[in-house]
Amino acid sequence: MRGEAVVLVRGVRQLARRSARRLAIQFAAGLVSPAIVGLVGLRPAIANPGSLVEWGSLRTEPVVAPVSPPPSAVPIAPAVTWPDVPDLGAAEPFVPEPEGRSPVSLVVDLSDRRVYVYEEERVKTSFRIAVGRAGWETPTGRYEVISMVEHPTWQHPFTGEIVPPGNGNPLGVRWIGFWTDGKNTIGFHGTPNEETIGRAASHGCIRMYNDDVIALFEMVQVGTPVHVVP
Repeated sequence: MRGEAVVLVRGVRQLARRSARRLAIQFAAGLVSPAIVGLVGLRPAIANPGSLVEWGSLRTEPVVAPVSPPPSAVPIAPAVTWPDVPDLGAAEPFVPEPEGRSPVSLVVDLSDRRVYVYEEERVKTSFRIAVGRAGWETPTGRYEVISMVEHPTWQHPFTGEIVPPGNGNPLGVRWIGFWTDGKNTIGFHGTPNEETIGRAASHGCIRMYNDDVIALFEMVQVGTPVHVVP
């Protein structure tokens, strides 16, 4: 038994030396990677046997496969933090208020031949007027100012004649329209015929003294309510 063991050891040594010489020759030729991963029987096992490497770039360190990082090593985006914004409260202080209606309103009293100017439901002043004559009565109802013109041009309703602004213009120096049927318009205006004030003399409009209509023009705006009563 002892002799057999000695023979076996010598055989292993001889096999190892032959394998080492064969590997040295293959390494020198650059035919294999030098990464030895273990033994198969009594022969060394070579990683990627038979694979060629570029001449002169023989690697001497073991080839290590890349290792994926554990899930815990994956970078995590930091939590988003929002600035501490104070409560602004109600929105009303930051929202512009809509333009309110004019505090001024007009009441035209056809029987009294006057227009009353109300401010905050109180009579501020009144002016004498001329109203529509028979067959051309001034329409009653609730309206509002729809147009305002300084030094208006007048067109004759029957002949179509155009009368420019000036002393002879039947509309005087101001126009404040409050009614229309889409073709004809009725409103307050001045007049060169001041003797007609206080009478039913117009074609439906409200005639005023020029100084009075100028004053009224400064008190109203488009949208001012106009109430015409019998």
